[in-house]
Amino acid sequence: MSFTIRNVLISDEVDDKCVNKLESNGIAVTKNTKLTKQELIAEIPKYDGLIVRSATKVTADVIEAGTKLKIIGRAGTGVDNIDCPAATNHGVIVMNTPGGNTLSAAEHTCTLLLSMARHVAQGTESLRAGRWDRKKLMGNEVNGKTLAIIGLGRIGKEVATRMQAFGMTTIGHDPCVKPDVSAAWNCQWLPLEEVWKQADFITVHTPLIAQTRNLINDEVFAACKPGVRVINCARGGIIDEDALLRALNDGKCGGAGLDVFMTEPPTNAALIAHPLVTSTPHLGASTVEAQTRVAEDIAQQMVDLVQGRGLVGAINAQAVTLSLGDVTKPWVSLGTALGALAKRLVAVTIDKSTEVIINTHGAALKQSGTYLQAAALVGLLRGDKLNGLNLVSAPAKAKEMGLQIVTAHHEDSFDIDAHVTIEVKTSICTHTVTGLVNAGKPLLTAINDYKFAQGVVLSGSLLVYRSQQQALLSVIEALTTNKLAVQSFNSSIVVDGETWNVITVAPHRREKDPNMVPVIKEHVNFACKLTLA
Repeated sequence: MSFTIRNVLISDEVDDKCVNKLESNGIAVTKNTKLTKQELIAEIPKYDGLIVRSATKVTADVIEAGTKLKIIGRAGTGVDNIDCPAATNHGVIVMNTPGGNTLSAAEHTCTLLLSMARHVAQGTESLRAGRWDRKKLMGNEVNGKTLAIIGLGRIGKEVATRMQAFGMTTIGHDPCVKPDVSAAWNCQWLPLEEVWKQADFITVHTPLIAQTRNLINDEVFAACKPGVRVINCARGGIIDEDALLRALNDGKCGGAGLDVFMTEPPTNAALIAHPLVTSTPHLGASTVEAQTRVAEDIAQQMVDLVQGRGLVGAINAQAVTLSLGDVTKPWVSLGTALGALAKRLVAVTIDKSTEVIINTHGAALKQSGTYLQAAALVGLLRGDKLNGLNLVSAPAKAKEMGLQIVTAHHEDSFDIDAHVTIEVKTSICTHTVTGLVNAGKPLLTAINDYKFAQGVVLSGSLLVYRSQQQALLSVIEALTTNKLAVQSFNSSIVVDGETWNVITVAPHRREKDPNMVPVIKEHVNFACKLTLA
């Protein structure tokens, strides 16, 4: 897919270093932070990229309007304000800055934890009101207490190491982190039911998804130690706010430190006003250092993508991330070309009754499943709409269609070269195409059982046909009669008196992409045209 990004719209306030980084790398920038939704929809068709923070809501209709849009960058960690499924369906990469806020968010979590334990906010409020509530605001040390961390990623790790310095024991849970990984930084991985039993304090550092919505609820508070305290600097909704209020009122929860809320600004006045709640207005990433980092990071990530150095922070583009290396790019071209050829060979509409089987062979392709599958699906399904099929949207489109896809990798000892086969089964017929990469060029090595000894370079305007062995001269004559110059010719081995043949054709200069099939139709058993980059 093309990663040419000529111009970017920035619709939320970000540090000027973002603008400077983009412009110094040849990307034009328009910064307009006062757009209404309708104004954004009217403006977005002009741009290849969009950079936001949390204020702009990038909904499906905004993405639909962005006919040139290739990438949406969130200068921050979460992407709650971006319709990622809609972006994926339109082939638009969504990226965030996964590390930019880490230290600020971790420090704010620790700040809320300590402030809550020592009633700092309540003490400040008491003094401002002219009171001296020294006895009333008796606090607790955190030394010797157990801190449970739900979400053992970058922020969770930083919180753990800081609170260990205060003498806290750290335990945690994360389905994506192995126990030996968290153990390396002295955090014991436990099942959730064990976490709830042991925790004196609980802090959450997960995204807000179906599995984490209302993760801490009435049942959890009932399972915890009486007086457990909770901190949320991640996303509003991970802690059930109504359940939290009930737990605070009946003593099951001894305090809460909240930086994020279900609705922002929060509308749960009783929770905010509760004497055991220490709260801040979503300040986790609100440091000068964090905002400078995320602004620079999102710009650098876009520049790196455009310049082909890599893709960092992509939320919905694993195939793209894996495909950007110098070694993998030709394999992506091969997968796309083989998928396109298979589609021409079956010559029927690809739908949910179609089965696609992708087999990779050789150690070099051990990690290729994601990007080769996506590339093959691009070739099989590609349409001609502007915001169309690419490595991002093809897998989503295939899933939406109910396409049956089977992938497998083989490292057979007799494999001399890494290669890939794509088999497409329809109710009418089945065809298999095989290829490999040699000297950076994608080569077709077989159609079904018909092998090409030298391999066929998959580029340019190709005429692919099956015929009796003796039909070559008639085909060449038909092409030249119609002013189509033959640049190269490849023929497979003979099977049952027939061969598969591939001719690279240079069209007449006045006709950019002629239909070559009718020219040779009377001389062959099957023919199709394939135009490749």
